[in-house]
Amino acid sequence: MQIIGSSVAQTTESNIGKLSKNSTEGSINYINAQIMDEMNRDTDKLAEKLKGFIRDQVTAFKKKGVVLGVSGGIDSAVALTLCVQEFGKENVYGILLPEKESAPSSRTLGAEICESLGVSYEEVPISPIIEALGIYDKKEQIIKRTCPEYDPEVHKTSLVLPDFLNQGLLNVPYIRLIKDGETVARYRLKANDYLELIGLQNVKQRSRMIVQYMYAEKMNYVVCGTTNKTELVLGQFVKYGDGGVDLEPLADCYKTQIYALAKHLMVNEAIIKRPPSADTWSHYTTDEEFYWRMPMHIMDQLLYAKEHKLSLEITEKNTGLPGDTIEKAWRHIDRVRDTTEYVRATPPVYYLGK
Repeated sequence: MQIIGSSVAQTTESNIGKLSKNSTEGSINYINAQIMDEMNRDTDKLAEKLKGFIRDQVTAFKKKGVVLGVSGGIDSAVALTLCVQEFGKENVYGILLPEKESAPSSRTLGAEICESLGVSYEEVPISPIIEALGIYDKKEQIIKRTCPEYDPEVHKTSLVLPDFLNQGLLNVPYIRLIKDGETVARYRLKANDYLELIGLQNVKQRSRMIVQYMYAEKMNYVVCGTTNKTELVLGQFVKYGDGGVDLEPLADCYKTQIYALAKHLMVNEAIIKRPPSADTWSHYTTDEEFYWRMPMHIMDQLLYAKEHKLSLEITEKNTGLPGDTIEKAWRHIDRVRDTTEYVRATPPVYYLGK
């Protein structure tokens, strides 16, 4: 993913609390820091900076407007609202990109926000693309050999990971079978099956990218991304999928900040209350169940504390977690960042003579 520019001002010593220097390590210890308050500070100014960033990039590309995939989630809702406020509804085009495993609410909420903002939009189901590539059939084959009792007429499925706060560094993915809204079975996935499933699922985001660029090029528009900082740090996006865009205005905003922006921008309350999800499984699976493995506000505070070198003591006070859990979580974050570095990297280019 190519990140253009920076959206959020760096934290300064004067706005996070009383400070003291650690002369031995050369780091800064923040005393009485309130991480959530600091992350959500000056949301109105942040919104203006983001709109200016979007304007600058669209102008630099010499394009007429913005195409944006609208998922019914909070990230696309915030990005869409910022684009409309900056360019006007007539220069922004929304695309709804459902597939047969998408939650019905994704289409409903996506259409509602487009209509509330007066944005022209179109629904382009991507199921035919997925079916043509045999993705659903291949996915079902893996689930059937993993879960002997699986019946697609009876069960919905999701891919989840153990809760980090209860099970620590254990990082074993498993398929969950859901019947009538209740989990009836869990089956551990083999490593090869897990990798194949991820590859199959990622075709959905890559198919959406293809459609967005088809419309953007026809209209002479840019494709606006919706990846936030929490997702970027953790590699929680698909390379050449939802990461295949022309600009990423939210990439320096933690997920917590996206919620603050949504409230400031008066985004539909139903979207704000909706649990975040990639929405690629038949059972609606939240990001807390798979990607983060902990509540969003905890993950963001851990990421923020790590970025700004906050002390263990301050992080304990803010998160309510014991020190050993925090240290394990920071190691987990480091491992995730290392293993997803290739997702954030741009392709190496070989130049003759160098």
